[in-house]
Amino acid sequence: MTKNILISGASIAGPALAYWLREHGYDVTVVERAPAPRPGGYKIDVRGKAMEVLRRMGLVDEVRRHHTDMRGGAFLDGKGRTIVEMDADTVGFRDPTDVEVLRGDLARILLAATQGVEYVYGDSITAITEDDHGVAVTFERSLPRRFDLVIGADGLHSTVRALAFGPEERFLRSLGHHIAIFSVPNMLDLDRWETIQAEKGRTLNVYSTRQDSQAKAAFMFTSPAQQYGRRDTARQQQILAEVFAEHGWIAPNLLAAMPDAPDFYFDGMSVVEMEHWSTGRVALVGDAAYSPSPASGQGTSLALVGAYVLAGELAAAKGDHMAAFVAYEERMRHFVTVNQAQSKNIKRMVAGSGLMLRLNALMMRLMPYMPGAAKIMDKVLAEIREVSNAIDLPDYESRPGSRTEAVRNGS
Repeated sequence: MTKNILISGASIAGPALAYWLREHGYDVTVVERAPAPRPGGYKIDVRGKAMEVLRRMGLVDEVRRHHTDMRGGAFLDGKGRTIVEMDADTVGFRDPTDVEVLRGDLARILLAATQGVEYVYGDSITAITEDDHGVAVTFERSLPRRFDLVIGADGLHSTVRALAFGPEERFLRSLGHHIAIFSVPNMLDLDRWETIQAEKGRTLNVYSTRQDSQAKAAFMFTSPAQQYGRRDTARQQQILAEVFAEHGWIAPNLLAAMPDAPDFYFDGMSVVEMEHWSTGRVALVGDAAYSPSPASGQGTSLALVGAYVLAGELAAAKGDHMAAFVAYEERMRHFVTVNQAQSKNIKRMVAGSGLMLRLNALMMRLMPYMPGAAKIMDKVLAEIREVSNAIDLPDYESRPGSRTEAVRNGS
């Protein structure tokens, strides 16, 4: 009987999976490269069936208490003048039932819900060796250990995926864009407001979820293959500074603040496409298995739903991990496919030509006066609503006395 499971990664998918495995009676260990839980972070959306997963965890009210409470946003022209203002749900293409939170807040809530789970911070898996009885795992710092299963929930550049499936180049489909996000002084004095300014091939978004000394600056840009080390922050910042050197508006001030940012993030925007998400006693969940890219806005929802389904199928298979992994893939595949297709939004987020840039600006200016604008928005929202709910979630049986059973019984 499979009882002892190692998860790599403690962001969203990892703690969510740990929660559900624990609810089904498994012993769980989570290993995380970062030295401690990471606070703050950028804002993320939870939609559709992912909200249902949070409801079954009894966490919806807690997550909603940490809603970003954004008031809205403005699209600006090249000189920083307002073209149009919109409410927050319109800017984010959200239903009222969806929720927007900071990544760090959601991660902290999930972490607090995983009582009884062992977390090992500041460490990483270096080797995985399978035999008929389990998996021998070695670590960078800890002593070797044995587990029944190993699950990679360690993101786009998954270590587990590389060890068990091969180089990431086999699975990452680049969207031809990069993204960078980091904290900056709130030089625009924003209060739950975001400002979006675009030029050909690049878009800049500055927002603050509350009126304080900090804001977030998000840069997206069209990019050919760039040669840089994934942890070479100096080279990444050089690339960003070169691309946005002539961007205008507030870009020079943001770039000047970049070297002092404690949370600089930079990466290519890619979709992870794999024929299978498991091999032997190793499986993947979340971005490690099926990242839809930040352009989709669906990565967090896929992670939460995938964690729920993987844990549930393992419990339903009663120790037959091979059958569980097959059922997990069969149940999740369509949901993953339609949500990954939302990566097409990158064409809306970053104008690929001067003509597209001008057309987008014209549409923005005319939107308040267009009688069909509401119908256009409804059509976009309907598609997002459809893909966010494109899976049936079984009501997996939990162990007696579990938190899930209490939530189900309303106690």
